[in-house]
Amino acid sequence: MGQQLTMTPQLQQAIRLLQLSTLDLQQEIQEALESNPMLERQEDGDDFDNSDPMADNAENKPAAEVQDNSFQESTSSAESLEDGEWNERIPNELPVDTAWEDIYQTSASSLPSNDDDEWDFTTRTSAGESLQSHLLWQLNLAPMSDTDRLIAVTLIDSINGQGYLEDTLEEICAGFDPELDIELDEVEAVLHRIQQFEPAGVGARNLGECLLLQLRQLPANTPWMAEAKRLVTDFIDLLGSRDYSQLMRRMKLKEDELRQVIELVQSLNPRPGSQIESSEPEYVVPDVIVRKDSDRWLVELNQEAIPRLRVNPQYAGFVRRADTSADNTFMRNQLQEARWFIKSLQSRNETLMKVATQIVEHQRGFLDYGDEAMKPLVLHDIAEAVGMHESTISRVTTQKYMHTPRGIYELKYFFSSHVSTAEGGECSSTAIRAIIKKLVAAENQKKPLSDSKIAGLLEAQGIQVARRTVAKYRESLGIAPSSERKRLM
Repeated sequence: MGQQLTMTPQLQQAIRLLQLSTLDLQQEIQEALESNPMLERQEDGDDFDNSDPMADNAENKPAAEVQDNSFQESTSSAESLEDGEWNERIPNELPVDTAWEDIYQTSASSLPSNDDDEWDFTTRTSAGESLQSHLLWQLNLAPMSDTDRLIAVTLIDSINGQGYLEDTLEEICAGFDPELDIELDEVEAVLHRIQQFEPAGVGARNLGECLLLQLRQLPANTPWMAEAKRLVTDFIDLLGSRDYSQLMRRMKLKEDELRQVIELVQSLNPRPGSQIESSEPEYVVPDVIVRKDSDRWLVELNQEAIPRLRVNPQYAGFVRRADTSADNTFMRNQLQEARWFIKSLQSRNETLMKVATQIVEHQRGFLDYGDEAMKPLVLHDIAEAVGMHESTISRVTTQKYMHTPRGIYELKYFFSSHVSTAEGGECSSTAIRAIIKKLVAAENQKKPLSDSKIAGLLEAQGIQVARRTVAKYRESLGIAPSSERKRLM
């Protein structure tokens, strides 16, 4: 004897639909519509007759039969008309009360207007391309010999996504066939030609060369051009370590002059390859919409993201109870699967609504005041409030998004750990990150705040956070250490 937990197919389907994102759910619904004839979309304004289609009276005839009768009636009436009378009833040109712009308004609106200077055809029609394809396209426009073109293709293959040459010229030269007799000077000459391609700075072997290539493409009369070239060529290490006193002494510049030189260097792009976007854009469809009505926060499902389904009443009427034929058994099974699928969708929507409502109820402060008012929240709190298991809450909050007046957030964003306060309360880690970001934004750039200093300022506000915890939160926000945030005023 033993105990075991078995999951019915209906429960398995409900759990699977629960953890799908909106885009995945739409694909799942489309596959169900294509495979199950009993399912159909319920559009707005549709009014189907749900009566028994197998009844004998004329009012309950199937739609196909009614259409056939109407077609026969119209045909018989048409035959009774003489040819002249028929031609008089149907004129050659019918009056049309529509315009081309009314019919094709959607497609016409996407075209640029005469005064639309910001419209870009490539941004609306072209897919993302890789840096290599962008460089190869420019290479095809450049006149080169076959040998130089072979070298150029090899060099482009060695350029990484940030725009830097990964392999040394010696390694690239050694990789060619010895019979081609390609020398190192030829490879370097072709590299210099590639370095003239767009984006500026591509094909560099280090950061200094990348910045120097970009400076060379600026206008010759750019202020502080010579000093900037000298800075990125000879003193790039001192610039990286923020040793401004050494830079002023070696370059013989005053503080204000060095600041302008550094501003020119900082206007350059240290990762030129990142300008070429190779990935396709990812779209997020919110599952839940939150809006404020008077003093209340209202939660509702995004009906446009989830199509409404129902059982086709006409096909359902063809199912006979006592018939055991293969066709009737198939229709009965399809009808049962359609009902299960619709019920699983309803269960998913109800669960998502319950969880989203509890999250909004718990995080009203965030919706009113922002990240600093975020409260600590864990899965157990929501699970206890809605009477479900934590694993169910985890499935509901994964890849589900909420549209709020402050933006679109994943439901998991509202869950965060807590830190004790001096008064015995709790403060969420999201609120602490927001406070750290605010402190760093308001700091003196000549003397940036260290992690210990930030921990002291938080303690002064009653939030007890260790220095290493501040460092962890700072790194998660993408904020550099204090030594790298130092600036010249």
